[in-house]
Amino acid sequence: MSENLFTIFRRSFPADLGRPFIERPDGGVLSYGDVLDLSGRVAQALVDLGVKPGDRVAAQVEKSPEALLLYLGSLRAGAAFLPLNTAYTPGEIRYFLGDAEPALFVCRPELEAPMRELAKAVGTPRVETLGEAGDGSLMVLVGTAQVLEQDVPRARDDLAAILYTSGTTGRSKGAMLSHGNLASNALTLRDAWRFTAEDRLLHALPIFHTHGLFVATNVTLAAGSSLLFLPRFDSDEIMRLLPKATVMMGVPTFYTRLLARPDFTRDLVAHMRLFVSGSAPLSAETHKEFQERTGHAILERYGMTETSMNTSNPYDGERIPGSVGLALPGVEIRITDPETGAALPQGEVGMIEVRGPNVFRNRRLRGTLRAS
Repeated sequence: MSENLFTIFRRSFPADLGRPFIERPDGGVLSYGDVLDLSGRVAQALVDLGVKPGDRVAAQVEKSPEALLLYLGSLRAGAAFLPLNTAYTPGEIRYFLGDAEPALFVCRPELEAPMRELAKAVGTPRVETLGEAGDGSLMVLVGTAQVLEQDVPRARDDLAAILYTSGTTGRSKGAMLSHGNLASNALTLRDAWRFTAEDRLLHALPIFHTHGLFVATNVTLAAGSSLLFLPRFDSDEIMRLLPKATVMMGVPTFYTRLLARPDFTRDLVAHMRLFVSGSAPLSAETHKEFQERTGHAILERYGMTETSMNTSNPYDGERIPGSVGLALPGVEIRITDPETGAALPQGEVGMIEVRGPNVFRNRRLRGTLRAS
């Protein structure tokens, strides 16, 4: 049986394919039926462009529903998706393309000319464009493509995506994430955070890193729920859409900016089921102020590019300010002495070692954390 991540998502799609997957701020809707049709056309367009199973598809594009369809179409075509931060400079893009050696690079239409030159210099064979409004040469090809006849079968350990690390101790390195890595994390988070088809996730995160793409989007697909999809964080739009949402995921600054608004009240979010924070530490002060203002305790979690999520505060029970909770089901964590490798007692600072089906290429990871 194929372990293609899209095939796994498909099992959770609602029986009524007319139900929304993406709801745009302007009221437009992309249904689950649209997702099946359009991502299948994207997949076939990629195949027509010469993308083969195992090839990389790199993309430096603005956040849009079409950008998500490119991710899903890449999965269906058996390719590995490589999203790149829209703030990366041409020099950084040169490094990533040279390192990852993608078969296709998708860029913004306004940068097509310089990116074609850059791609040619590093040996990237194809360049197409995709704009924030769903325009560009790629979508022209999608418009005439057939729906891919069958999703390319993939094994659990086959490559699904590459995300480059922040490079804090040297040049960025590509974390190679398999279909099994991403599926295990999506299904675990869906269950741990009680996602159902009735949820509507307010999505204002970028989709070039693990939080916005592999947590928010993958969990939504794994639950058959829907996204209220914003191109970026806009506090006015967040306030307008919160009454329609059941869940919000954000970085700490999202929450501090909402708390700065006097119209962000307990009544506004009384219907909400869950607020999640990640990508940076949430201060204990923000956690406490948010709970006092709204009655909601933000659920903080901890992950890495190389592993997706490792720990989470509990859905039921106390969410301790300044804590990222306990290891998720199926994930093992221990804190060790960096010199001896011996496990440390609670309260000591040392190296974090992570093991589980979420860890890229099944390698043990190490970093600094306090045992708790």
